[in-house]
Amino acid sequence: MNKDNDILKWFNGEISTEEIKAMYPNEDFFALEKAGFYSKQIETPHIDAKKALADFKTRSLNKTKKETSKVVPLNYKMLLRVAAIVVLMLTCSYFIFFNTEASYKTGIAETTTLNLPDDSEVVLNAKSQLTYDKKEWGNQRLLTLDGEAYFKVTKGKKFTVNTDAGSVEVLGTQFNVKERSNFFEVKCYEGSVAVTYNNETTVLAPGKSVRVVSGKMIKIDDFTSQNPSWINEESSFNNVPLWQVIEDLQLQYNIKIKVANGVDTSQLFSGSFTHKDKNIALKAVTIPLKLSYKINGNDVEFYNYGAN
Repeated sequence: MNKDNDILKWFNGEISTEEIKAMYPNEDFFALEKAGFYSKQIETPHIDAKKALADFKTRSLNKTKKETSKVVPLNYKMLLRVAAIVVLMLTCSYFIFFNTEASYKTGIAETTTLNLPDDSEVVLNAKSQLTYDKKEWGNQRLLTLDGEAYFKVTKGKKFTVNTDAGSVEVLGTQFNVKERSNFFEVKCYEGSVAVTYNNETTVLAPGKSVRVVSGKMIKIDDFTSQNPSWINEESSFNNVPLWQVIEDLQLQYNIKIKVANGVDTSQLFSGSFTHKDKNIALKAVTIPLKLSYKINGNDVEFYNYGAN
């Protein structure tokens, strides 16, 4: 598959926008769509052929026999080709000088590993997005994260990860950041990490964590693992509310979980579930909490024992 050729086909209308986005889900087509819109505004000059012929005949009758005229035919294909080249140059200029944002996304049940310009490594968990400014990277290592990611940062200038909930600053270390709806957690695996939340900064050593649930700072036990369990296709939890566990199940298995009346989603869960088998994962979560479940396609319902 040649991405450049596919993009050209899309530009020419041979491939729909839905098709090209499905082929390259991690590509940012905003700039290309904008360039395509403006290119369609460029029109070739309108020529009134009848009027041009009449003018030509009039000029010919007024010339003496000794006079000669040289007629240069209008080459429409060349004109269109020049217009296309101009549009292409404008598009390339936009990407070179203005579009400096790098963006990476993952979908449901998808992870990806990427290397940053300083050789730092990032592993994105399911349904996450990471962006940074390529042009400014040499001046400041600044990224924006929506979701969850594990970072292995090379030593150098300050490395900052911003999220909607808080920010994380390091110089060279390994850490995990998880930022979901009403849930923010940072774990330090190596070096030290400075976590800022509500204008208060906490410095984490290896094995230490910061967790904020629904706006409240939660104290959690130290850990001894060397990296996040989801790197090895397993999600682990230590006193995490059931509603957050449910969200992770939905992200890993592309399912929709409903909760029956009487099920307390604020109850805490400690344990893990695999990313490889949906039924085993559901049992791993429901059995310790004395819950049952039933599956209907992609819909799952949690209910208390004996309720159904």
